Amino acid sequence: MRRALLILLVFVFTFGAMAMACTSILVGKAASVDGSTMTTHTCDGSYDARIQIIPGGVHAEGETVSIYKGLCQAGIPGRTVSYVGEIPQAPVTYTYFHIGYPFMNENQIIMGETTWSGKREIRNAQGWMTIEQLQVLGLQRAKTAREAIQIMGELAEKYGYGDGGEGLTIIDGEEAWLFEIGGPGPFWSPGSEEPGAVWVAQRIPDDHVLVHANRSRIGEIDLENTDYFMASPNVISLAVELNLWDPNSGEPFKFYAAYCDKTPFYNTRREWRVLDLLAPSLELDPWAERYPLSVKPDHLVSAEELMMIKRDHYEGTEFDLTQGLAAGPFGNPNRYATSSNQRPEGVNYDGWERAISMFRCSYVIVGQARSWLPAAIGGVLWFGEDAPHSTVYIPFYAGNTSVPTSFSQGARDYFDRTSAWWAFNHVSNLADLRYDVAIKIIQAEASKFEKEFLANQPSIEKAALVLYEDNPALAIDFLTNYSNNAANRVVDRWWKLADELIYTLNDGYVNGSTAGYPTWWLEAVGYGDTTRR
Repeated sequence: MRRALLILLVFVFTFGAMAMACTSILVGKAASVDGSTMTTHTCDGSYDARIQIIPGGVHAEGETVSIYKGLCQAGIPGRTVSYVGEIPQAPVTYTYFHIGYPFMNENQIIMGETTWSGKREIRNAQGWMTIEQLQVLGLQRAKTAREAIQIMGELAEKYGYGDGGEGLTIIDGEEAWLFEIGGPGPFWSPGSEEPGAVWVAQRIPDDHVLVHANRSRIGEIDLENTDYFMASPNVISLAVELNLWDPNSGEPFKFYAAYCDKTPFYNTRREWRVLDLLAPSLELDPWAERYPLSVKPDHLVSAEELMMIKRDHYEGTEFDLTQGLAAGPFGNPNRYATSSNQRPEGVNYDGWERAISMFRCSYVIVGQARSWLPAAIGGVLWFGEDAPHSTVYIPFYAGNTSVPTSFSQGARDYFDRTSAWWAFNHVSNLADLRYDVAIKIIQAEASKFEKEFLANQPSIEKAALVLYEDNPALAIDFLTNYSNNAANRVVDRWWKLADELIYTLNDGYVNGSTAGYPTWWLEAVGYGDTTRR
């Protein structure tokens, strides 16, 4: 009785609705066209999209570092960042890129994020650590993906994990890992000798790809195989203690089954789509409840292909969001959230298909890590503000020392023309006026930049490498200037593009000419029914 009551109180008073909206892809080095490991992340929701480069340094004994909750939504209207306390600082920290979910450090460790929430039984708000705070500490303190996982796991165990279940895709140029973490259950409290989190990490084979879409993906684990698995010491015992797995059931222990049993299409459809695009020969069932954790793709995967996958709305499939009455007359794939009191009788969930590309995305990344290059050059993060389908991917390198002001500052509580995010968000919203026309214009403009950046990448990096051999600082300045010039050009063009779209789509016309509606849609909505005698 006491246990049931405590669980109920913890759930009711410490947890509200949790964001569940990101898609990440992981690619092993033997599965990519150039030998790089890769990861992606769509940060779907209202999150901090300002990039801050936080310098590393050497720290004196006794220094501490502040711990916060709510870092991922800093600067978002109505959201607050709360101070939790202090922990000992590491002797040495590395420079990292801070944003809603920090994504890269100077050692070319790159992370993607996706929330899986987890069963209520494992949550505990007393933990100090959230996923974004763990990412900060992992990127500041680690030289490899494996080391970052160990650091984040140990800190969560010691200080407690007070966030919902989360997954991180983590690369370092050699290895590609999935790290999943949840809370310790309602009976843990600060100072306890028991672990303050439950977590597991699995490395994917070098020739495999993986997708994570808001539900736990790691199943059976082999902790004796330390080359491919890591976990907290309570990874199985906590499930037994909370009656989430019965060791006498005859069923093998599976992490996802114990701690996150989600199976709805909101998650599975995106998993299917990514795997089907990369390994169509598997002929995976789009209605299946579970897919392999990772698969060998039918072809080697490029960064450019990942950029295109992040723009996907199931085009060309039976789930194509640009088709049908719900897409309106102009093929708009965006589906706004529908509250429970608006839904038809019998539909007790948000019944829209959940695409990979979302209009409410704060930013998107495609990251590459290449172990054969100096980390300052080998780590490149293709960054796009706002929605993937209407953004431009801009290369920022692990060694860069600054980003343009428009990417590092800006308000979200008013229309801020000094902010790069608003430029892309503005264009994306204008596209909704006449999506079929606007998206072709937008993506043609984006393609010009991206093809240029991808074509120039080998020569830019070759020049940087020559500079690096004689003077690393000059190489870093060269890459920083290159990235910032590219970013400024793109943002300038996007503000002008917004003005052009206002004219192009003004008053329902297209470039001043009557555009009208497609006949099929006019028939579907009863065009002429009320005007006939």
